[in-house]
Amino acid sequence: MAPTSFQGPSRGDKAKRMENSQSVQSNVASPTYSTVENLLQNKGNAVFTISPSDTLHDAVKVLKEKRIGALLVTNDAGKLVGILSERDVVRKLADTPGQTLPQSVDENMTRNVQPCHEGDSLDSVLKRMTEGRFRHMPVLQNDNIIGMITIGDVVHYRINELEHETLQLKQMVVG
Repeated sequence: MAPTSFQGPSRGDKAKRMENSQSVQSNVASPTYSTVENLLQNKGNAVFTISPSDTLHDAVKVLKEKRIGALLVTNDAGKLVGILSERDVVRKLADTPGQTLPQSVDENMTRNVQPCHEGDSLDSVLKRMTEGRFRHMPVLQNDNIIGMITIGDVVHYRINELEHETLQLKQMVVG
């Protein structure tokens, strides 16, 4: 039985205009296709490079000072010719103990660099990094270096994105 104060709607009543603080559009407005460009906008595009003629000692000092895991190796024209990662240095230390640091970057760098581009999806980049078993990827635009991303950057970005989506879904359910 309805309370005595309840009065059901009648034909002459005007429909109330409902105003919601949320809508489907506002709750799903974030891009579902995250790209390298989105990541770089949040992370920035600082890149640290080294010359092929520099020594591993020079490279290790830069890696330590900048607190990074890899350096892009560029020629005099600024073009990407390789990458030198902490892994490259550690492998060489194991192969040539006591003789590693005076060696040149050129003879120890990885030459087959796998770059990505601003329009690449983060899912595809993460897949390439995982399958190739590398953690650093330069971002190129017309063969020019415009940034560097790491597997940690991609994972961190995707986790934040998923947390945001979860919050939006909770808000949509709660209303």
